[in-house]
Amino acid sequence: MSAGKTVDIELKDIAYSYGPIEALRGVSLSLGAGATGLLGPNGAGKSTLLRILLGFLEPDSGEGRVLGYDIRFERDDIRRRVGYMPEDDCLLPGMDAVTFTSYLGELAGMPRQEAMKRAHDVLFYVGLGEARYRFLETYSAGMKQRLKLAQALVHDPPLLFLDEPTANLDPRGRTDILELIADIAAKKDIRVLISSHILSDIESVCSQAVILNKGRVAALGRLADLRQPNFNLFEMRVKGGSGKFLKDLTGLGCRVEETEDGLLRVFMPVGLDRKKVFRLAAEDRTQIRHFLPSRTSLEDLFAQSVGVEG
Repeated sequence: MSAGKTVDIELKDIAYSYGPIEALRGVSLSLGAGATGLLGPNGAGKSTLLRILLGFLEPDSGEGRVLGYDIRFERDDIRRRVGYMPEDDCLLPGMDAVTFTSYLGELAGMPRQEAMKRAHDVLFYVGLGEARYRFLETYSAGMKQRLKLAQALVHDPPLLFLDEPTANLDPRGRTDILELIADIAAKKDIRVLISSHILSDIESVCSQAVILNKGRVAALGRLADLRQPNFNLFEMRVKGGSGKFLKDLTGLGCRVEETEDGLLRVFMPVGLDRKKVFRLAAEDRTQIRHFLPSRTSLEDLFAQSVGVEG
């Protein structure tokens, strides 16, 4: 089976609630090769979805498989096979990096000698080879992120879950971690799912994305395809008028954002006649001094997706 046809995660109608709060509502998706970004505002259901994929939570309804294992009945098998880099620190003070990484390899089922050898290898790979005998409490924030990535890789998993992998890092540290993730996805034949609120990180590493909003899938697919959504983006500068023009644009189904320098970003529904925009401006005696199409970004897609009611 070719990598492009491999399906590593397949979910159908997954629902989960915390009491009266619906965290996930009918989530269905299918993910395979490459790096995928998991996006969504706070409360969208990202953490709950990750916990279900890792077997920490059992869904209220729906079905799914991770690496071919059932998310309800084979959760231990899933956890042995996947790698997980949590957002919060999971480090044990008083241990050095190689002992810690080796220990987690053993917890994943590796023989002790093999786990120790593999620990040395992955620590060198993430750039901690010279610091592998240092106690973990002496590590900087960047070193801790590298170590968390190393422990997720130690048992050579085919699938990697990364939760906010660049959290609390400076720009140089972010770049280093992202380069490692890109190398893992491109050269190690490891599929990666990255949960992050930093859109530029997802855009630089991932070839596809899942956007959750209010517990539902708001968008799913290849980034190249998702960047061609059902709206056209224009940049506009205006002068004069009473303000009615912008309200009228909203009435036509447009979404208008104003930047700090006074530039208007207008998301126009596909099919909307641009002549109507100029007609509305003339009626309000608003001068349109700048009106040009603009390239949409992942940030635009995200804003449009989470702005739609779930």
